[in-house]
Amino acid sequence: MRIGIVILPDQRWAESQRRWRQAEEWSFDHAWTYDHLGWRDLVDGPWFDSMATLTAAATVTSQIKLGTLVASPNFRHPAAFARQITALDDISGGRTLLGVGSGGIGFDSAVLGGETLPPRQRVDRFAEFVELLDLVLREDGATWRGEWFSAVDARNNPGCVQTPRVPFVVAANGPRSMRLVTRFGEGWVTTGGGEEELDAWWAGVAKLSARLDRALDEAGRDPATLDRYLSMDAAPVFSLSSAQFFADQVGRAADLGFTDVVTHWPRASSWYAGDEETLVDVATRLLPELRRA
Repeated sequence: MRIGIVILPDQRWAESQRRWRQAEEWSFDHAWTYDHLGWRDLVDGPWFDSMATLTAAATVTSQIKLGTLVASPNFRHPAAFARQITALDDISGGRTLLGVGSGGIGFDSAVLGGETLPPRQRVDRFAEFVELLDLVLREDGATWRGEWFSAVDARNNPGCVQTPRVPFVVAANGPRSMRLVTRFGEGWVTTGGGEEELDAWWAGVAKLSARLDRALDEAGRDPATLDRYLSMDAAPVFSLSSAQFFADQVGRAADLGFTDVVTHWPRASSWYAGDEETLVDVATRLLPELRRA
């Protein structure tokens, strides 16, 4: 089991760089940040760009994987975004993971003045986003035209450090998005189905995992070629409520076949509110034995 942590981009770098350094010192396998222009009720507080934050994190770390959880087409164009991804992979020495998702409703979908799309159209747009992003990152001089995105002679020189491109970790719950996982994903990430009771949430995660199994079977893809990530804090209870609760949740994820889990750095209030001492306990005492489990 590999264990990762999300560090929200809601602090000035003078303060937040400590967390990125510490995540590596504690030997977390990967560290992530959200790719939003503003997020939920934190939109009125401090918030910083994900790619600049990850680039800064790459300069103060040397081994930990770094990624977006998740980037979306709400405000990204594949041809331009590919340049940023290529730069991050170069600066990090090939440590970039690219989490991608369809993009939700809310601030990101409204701030640029566009309409809020219904679910089907968001998935249509997401399919084009992933396909074109994959193409531009793999091929120099890509030309492509779709309903939502186009590119003319888009360049990727010198390309990613990782070949043929950075790994895609595709967020998917529905059948159409899961087909994108089977085509383009080196990893799959889910937040579950949004159930409000803990056991029901885990039952929903199990159903989604079974749905992915069926999608892989239909695509003729070996399940062993795909990493499975679970964002544990989409559950009704924060994973770092206590060290024992964290260990229990990692165990439940392992039982469902997940290869990776992700928690969040505790915040003082609101989303992911918790005690940093619990994180310290988990990181220093439990991480080594959880990886061996």
